[in-house]
Amino acid sequence: MSVKAMTAKEVTRKVMEKKELFILDVRNEGDFADWKIEGEKFEYLNVPYFDLIDGVEGIMDKLPKDKKVLVVCAKEGSSIMVAEMLLEAGLNVSYLSGGMKAWSEHLEPVKVGELSNGGEMYQFVRIGKGCLSYMVVSNGEAAIIDATRMTEIYIDFASEIGATIKHVFDTHLHADHISGGRKIAEATGAAYWLPPKDAEEVIFEYNALQDGNEVKIGDTKINIHALYSPGHTIGSTSFVVDEKYLLSGDILFIDSIGRPDLAGMAEDWVGDLRESLYVKYKELSEELIVLPAHFMIIEELNADGSVAKKLGTLFAENHGLNIDDEETFRKLVTKNLPPQPNAYQEIRQTNMGKVTPDVDEQSEMEIGPNRCAVR
Repeated sequence: MSVKAMTAKEVTRKVMEKKELFILDVRNEGDFADWKIEGEKFEYLNVPYFDLIDGVEGIMDKLPKDKKVLVVCAKEGSSIMVAEMLLEAGLNVSYLSGGMKAWSEHLEPVKVGELSNGGEMYQFVRIGKGCLSYMVVSNGEAAIIDATRMTEIYIDFASEIGATIKHVFDTHLHADHISGGRKIAEATGAAYWLPPKDAEEVIFEYNALQDGNEVKIGDTKINIHALYSPGHTIGSTSFVVDEKYLLSGDILFIDSIGRPDLAGMAEDWVGDLRESLYVKYKELSEELIVLPAHFMIIEELNADGSVAKKLGTLFAENHGLNIDDEETFRKLVTKNLPPQPNAYQEIRQTNMGKVTPDVDEQSEMEIGPNRCAVR
């Protein structure tokens, strides 16, 4: 009997539904410590593959006999070999199809809610990378915000629901993942929008996304209002959609706030970040549902798998929004930063159109956790 594969989608459902799963991760200890599959009810054992080449007898007492064991490696090859040995030893075991590469690239669409005059808001959860992107749909037309490089899922999803993609937006020039916005626009004939203050070095044409822009989607006058909110980047732009949703980009997250240093400008941009969060966002309705471009920890997921919370709740609960002293705030966002994202400079160059890495290079550039937030 051959060992069975478990797909990234199946693991995602276990995460979102808070199911139990025991994971045997056979990557190196450093890779596991840096980035792993996370679930509220998941258990883990990390044993490097090279310690298991001669057999799994040494770890059998550490593995559950009454639960399914999922073996995980970088690209699936090593996990298949280990899973086969565990199957022969009598365990209920499977391996992650495509390994952590597949986990990094999986997108799970989640319906966030309805629009006032008909239409829907969808969130695409990139569970292994912490990226969140969006599709606004109204009367057969769609707009996409902060798309990842896995462009087919957006195009296919729009086709499935009978919507034509008319506009594609990036809230800012991303540094942690490669944008799929321009590629989607080229494939569909949609307009591509980018904040001009983030686009001074780009080598392609785009529509200038500026404060006060209103883009109508469909016939129901669903307007997307652009709100200039610098801080994470100098061009960072938020969106108020249907007077109901606040797409905050990488300025505000559910559990944290955006970091201002990915262009080497932390000291210069920290004042912009505070202005955006403490002045501009304070002027908005607290009833707006915040939809960020990333999430940091798995606990931020709601029961339906979405990542969303009212702005008023975040002003009450998010520590980054409750620092009265400006100097204390400055220290938090300039001194308390996690490591830079993997290959972030190369990703910025790619998103400017200056370099064109192939598919394998793009995948390698994005490997690792999301690091867009202040700790």
